[in-house]
Amino acid sequence: MGANCCSAEVKFDGMSPAYRRALIAVIAINAVMFAVEMPSGFIGNSHALKADALDFAADTATYLISLLVIGKSLKVRATAALAKGISMGLMGIGVLVATVWSVFVTHEPVAPVMGSVGLAALVANVASVLLLIRFKDGDSNVRSVWLCSRNDAIGNLAVILAASGVWATGTGWPDLIVAGLMASLFLSGSVAVVRHAREDMATARRAAEGPHDGHNHESHGHRHGSPAE
Repeated sequence: MGANCCSAEVKFDGMSPAYRRALIAVIAINAVMFAVEMPSGFIGNSHALKADALDFAADTATYLISLLVIGKSLKVRATAALAKGISMGLMGIGVLVATVWSVFVTHEPVAPVMGSVGLAALVANVASVLLLIRFKDGDSNVRSVWLCSRNDAIGNLAVILAASGVWATGTGWPDLIVAGLMASLFLSGSVAVVRHAREDMATARRAAEGPHDGHNHESHGHRHGSPAE
């Protein structure tokens, strides 16, 4: 929605039992996949798997924050989304630095480990996307959850492609290239989340400064038309 549309309908803020259930399920999925994928990244010597495991860990934490701020004011929700966007950017920079460093100390990853674990991660993220897809349009807090899950599914497809490249070429370069692409995906997601968060913070600020004439329902952060359960 345009930031200048002051009379636009209030964005969905997560105040729905169905959304809470979906978010709890997605948190559990991400926590389990981090526990599976990080050790596999070391066993398979795959930087792409390690990057994806870090993404699962970050998503578990950020989704939990998203759950905790549901029902809070728009300012609190936007602040949480802003923190998540910044953390996504820092993670992307970290993965990018690790990938560049690995170029000089490359060890060939194990393609079967990459492929099998990458496939399991893809299934987990597709399940998360299906749980969240009907809630993809909302405030910055809700939208940040959707963007993370969507980007994760794309990243897992890239890991599987990297495994195929490692197997076909007998080198670790496809793994490093995909890790770098995943870093750029984190950074682009960070920019999108931060932008939406700043828009919502501006909306909250206008609501706080505007006349309290009964039409200013943004300050409470609730929407009366949440997606059906």
